[in-house]
Amino acid sequence: MPKVKVKSGAKKRFKLTGTGKIKRKHAYKSHILTKKATKRKRGLTHATLVSPADENNVKAMLKI
Repeated sequence: MPKVKVKSGAKKRFKLTGTGKIKRKHAYKSHILTKKATKRKRGLTHATLVSPADENNVKAMLKI
């Protein structure tokens, strides 16, 4: 039986927490940062959890 392959894009973007939730980074923090406020950029630095609405889709991509 072949190995189960996960989506390699999702593999790079998401991590599992110890309790089984999915951790992600915020978008809009990679370029064109001069027009964004410092407070906004600081808020985008911290990781957050995937919303419950998207959780099943991400789990399917990661084959969890």
